[in-house]
Amino acid sequence: MAAARAVSNHTTRKFSDIATEVAGYADVAKQIIDLAVFGAAQNRSYRRLADFTDAIGNRVSGSHNLEMAIKYMYNAMTQDGLDVHLEPVKIPHWVRGKESAEMIAPRAKSLAILGLGSSVGTPPEGIEAEVLVVQSFEELKRRASEAMGRIVVFNQPFVSYGETVAYRAYGASEAAKEGALATLIRSITPFSINSPHTGWQDYQAGVKRIPSACITVEDAELMWRMAQRGQKIVVRLTMGAKTLPDADSFNTVVEITGWQHPEQVVLLSGHLDSWDVGQGAMDDGGGAMISWEALSLIKDLGLRPRRTLRTVLWTAEEQGGVGAQQYYNLHKVNMSNFDLVMESDLGTFTPVALQFTGSDAARKVMAEVVKLLFPINTTKLEAHGEGTDISPWMQAGVPGASLHVADNRYFWFHHSEGDTMTVQDPQAMNLCSALWAVVAYVVADLQDMLPR
Repeated sequence: MAAARAVSNHTTRKFSDIATEVAGYADVAKQIIDLAVFGAAQNRSYRRLADFTDAIGNRVSGSHNLEMAIKYMYNAMTQDGLDVHLEPVKIPHWVRGKESAEMIAPRAKSLAILGLGSSVGTPPEGIEAEVLVVQSFEELKRRASEAMGRIVVFNQPFVSYGETVAYRAYGASEAAKEGALATLIRSITPFSINSPHTGWQDYQAGVKRIPSACITVEDAELMWRMAQRGQKIVVRLTMGAKTLPDADSFNTVVEITGWQHPEQVVLLSGHLDSWDVGQGAMDDGGGAMISWEALSLIKDLGLRPRRTLRTVLWTAEEQGGVGAQQYYNLHKVNMSNFDLVMESDLGTFTPVALQFTGSDAARKVMAEVVKLLFPINTTKLEAHGEGTDISPWMQAGVPGASLHVADNRYFWFHHSEGDTMTVQDPQAMNLCSALWAVVAYVVADLQDMLPR
């Protein structure tokens, strides 16, 4: 009923009144920005991220490292004077094991690989077979008779992550349908220095499960050129990958309770797990840190909004938003009290805009809110909030927002050994933290919830 009332009094207030109300936050917004970008909190989110990733390293779903990461963040945020609790969930536990690949013919060459998440392993002696190189699913279908008993190499060009990732996700099952023994998939990246990029892959029900790994852009193109010359290519692949029983884990939740409507929530988030390579600094250590930093900034300024600000650090996002889906199942009963859900999972480089999904009326309010970011020149509101972890809420009609950053290099490092602190910039993280804090605080403190 409270939510229904909040929505109904929105319709009774003139939009000009709401715009005036939002504009009244200019001073508070400037205080938050000054603290994050120039003040005592300058570079704090970067330092927190470095301390965390240097201490823990990567933290794949089900691993001891992920357990350690959750404990680390629970303690760090508690020491920061925030109200922290853990919510238990079950998560997948896939283990890479030892893995290697080499080309035997037409010449000897070792191949840099990373097995794909959920892949089965090979027999202990490995799989040695002739290779079929294709550049698309269509070509695989056309040449299906050649795939039987072969290792299928996909050398698909990179168009965009959203489009090209289908080869990583479904390549194994598509090749298995044609009798392939294993798949090697060109890494989903626009740039490579012989770096394989891992990620989750999905077996189709009722299709034989065959081993699947990613290879480098360079090796995929090399084998494609050899195949074009009519050369016979033979590869030996060995993978010790296996899936263990689901593990116990937690979503990490930290709050500043609202003074007037504590039951109503603005949610900020990033995910705490990563792949088992690199440091997971970019994906998604940065998103997790700015979601903590936003609450720190608000607390440091002695601010307390009308509604509750809740930061959730998700577990097992990389396996398909597993922790977040269980959070949604548990909390959707209170759907009407979720005002805005926010997620940062495309890097914390220099912010460009806020992406937003919601009603036209809510979009008008958010367009006023981002005007408060004039001091850091990020007043743009774009369509389509995105994020694996907040998508169930957005699909159910809750307004959602995500951070659009200068991410042209994001997929260079994504899911690879290259995802380390070296790709992070303290100044960019200051700006992301300021944007995140201003948007969350103002929306949580407005008289009315965003209209659905």
